Amino acid sequence: MNTKNLIVCKANQLIEASYRLTLNETRVINACIAQVDSVAPLLATDKFELSAKDFAKLFGISEDRAYSELLDTTKTLYQRSLTIHNPDPKQPKIKKLETRWISTIGYIPEDGKIYLYFSQGILPFLSELKGQFTQYELTQISGMTCIYAYRLYGLLMQWKNTGKREIEIEWLKKHLELESGYDRMNNFKARVIDPAVKDINEHSSYQVRWEQRKTGRKVTHLIFTFSEKKSPEDKESKPKKTTPEKTTLLGVPFTEIMKENGIDEPYQDTAARINRNKTAAPVSELIRKIGLNKPQPAAPTMTMEERERVRLESIKAMVDRKKPDLLAEFSQKGFVMSNAFGTIIEPDLRAAGLFD
Repeated sequence: MNTKNLIVCKANQLIEASYRLTLNETRVINACIAQVDSVAPLLATDKFELSAKDFAKLFGISEDRAYSELLDTTKTLYQRSLTIHNPDPKQPKIKKLETRWISTIGYIPEDGKIYLYFSQGILPFLSELKGQFTQYELTQISGMTCIYAYRLYGLLMQWKNTGKREIEIEWLKKHLELESGYDRMNNFKARVIDPAVKDINEHSSYQVRWEQRKTGRKVTHLIFTFSEKKSPEDKESKPKKTTPEKTTLLGVPFTEIMKENGIDEPYQDTAARINRNKTAAPVSELIRKIGLNKPQPAAPTMTMEERERVRLESIKAMVDRKKPDLLAEFSQKGFVMSNAFGTIIEPDLRAAGLFD
């Protein structure tokens, strides 16, 4: 198995499925998915192997530990199942699909490896993918040790192009299968969200921040913003100076630029600074004359309740304009997507009169 350039590619329904796996089960599943050709047909008879040596190399553990953990995984992974919501857009009446991850798993002690076959029910969400799918390099998640970091990373990568995703807390608990626990937000934050974000920030190329949003007095949504980290080369690079070939730059003679030029300051910046200094006095005088330097009244701020009221009024206006389209979208997805508001869930849509 070539452990370089492995890409995990999943249909978005699989990214948003409801399931729970252990850390090593998650690693095995993702390592095998990364071997799938996501644009080619995938059969239930296609076999995927993972050696302890490759497992150790991919996830940064010793080979001895890899052997025992792969063996333990063979004892439990076969029993794991998942729920895929709205699995087939062409058949909107089907709201849920229950399936196992794999149909068969085996361990070959002499070769120190396992093999498995994916179940028939999951094949359409791994192969011949067109349009609604999410992909990322396996190395982006291979260093993570928080199981929730794997799930959150996939959910964020769905919105990679926007760098922002708003997720309803109850929806997230349902898809992580944590509905029976973490009733208090403090516990959910400390045990699930904070460790997941910390793991992503430490081991992936993305930096994630998050904040809470309330509906009334209750915290109901989490808003994640994320962006790629700057590479060390980007941080350390400095603008290079070039030998001046012209007599002036931005209208400033090079003789004057060379006198004023600071260490590591590009010539163009020096010229711009000289120009600013020359015009600073007239501009400041103009500002004084027209009164722009007088204290300005502070802009009024809205309370959280006022913001929520304005948001719901805006959603209601959208419902009034596009009610039939929104009803059709909700019947297929169970929610509505909006460029302005992100994911709009049923309680908000009901409050906005979509179902009246």
